[in-house]
Amino acid sequence: MKPKTDSSQDLEFWKLRLYVAGQTPKSLTAFSNLKRLCEERLQGRYVLEVIDLIKTPQLAADDQILAIPTLVRKLPVPIRKIIGDLSNTERVLVGLDLQPASDRRTS
Repeated sequence: MKPKTDSSQDLEFWKLRLYVAGQTPKSLTAFSNLKRLCEERLQGRYVLEVIDLIKTPQLAADDQILAIPTLVRKLPVPIRKIIGDLSNTERVLVGLDLQPASDRRTS
């Protein structure tokens, strides 16, 4: 068995689900921020599903959604959730495990 290398994260497939409520400014900002981040960090290795809870409110129960917009990382496991418009890139990267918390810069 091969030892796990730092590049093993590069081979992972990501399944992301963004819960929104219509096309509000916050929902559109969250989608835009997430799309940019995925193209920069996960190019070609992710699938993004956007769920509009105005159209399908029953889907909120699947991932126990209490606030919107909410991003749910389904794969790789474990499941992670991030609430908000995803404008704090560092917080999103740490929350998705794309950047270790120890990489945070101190002032």
